[in-house]
Amino acid sequence: MADEIDWDSFPLARKGNQFQDFTEGQSLPHHWGRTLTAGDNAIFSTATCNWNPMHLNAEYAKAHGHDDVVVNPMLVLCTVVGLSVEDLSEVGGPFLGMEDVTFHRPVYPGDTITAASTVVETRESESRPNVGIVTWHTEAHNQRNELVVDYRRTNLVAKRRAPKDGDT
Repeated sequence: MADEIDWDSFPLARKGNQFQDFTEGQSLPHHWGRTLTAGDNAIFSTATCNWNPMHLNAEYAKAHGHDDVVVNPMLVLCTVVGLSVEDLSEVGGPFLGMEDVTFHRPVYPGDTITAASTVVETRESESRPNVGIVTWHTEAHNQRNELVVDYRRTNLVAKRRAPKDGDT
């Protein structure tokens, strides 16, 4: 069966942005968002051995002033980074770090998180001519448009190659 498939009729779709696609001040709204569920929270918390009862015990969370368990903030952060990958770093390049991560309010099961990033800085790499360095400020909001987390993230980002002789 595989021998009958015309693989040329399925060209690779280029995704992501390269260094030259980013300009300081540019705003990049990320795709449709993600609703975080109680199951997501329980699996993430137990898989990461985070036994904080605030994330796993509804009665404990209620006794501390919450309506339900609080979604593990690291799951929220990982989800927001994931929402941004296609626009910011999918083309490739090492992750250089995050700074100024601030969790502004709790996220609860059923909350839908959306995110957008703004290019803060772009600069050439002094040691690697095929990449540049880009820093973004990312903000994530819940369905009530309340800020839940923001941070700065920096990556090496691949540059677009100059066409070689014979390239089309």
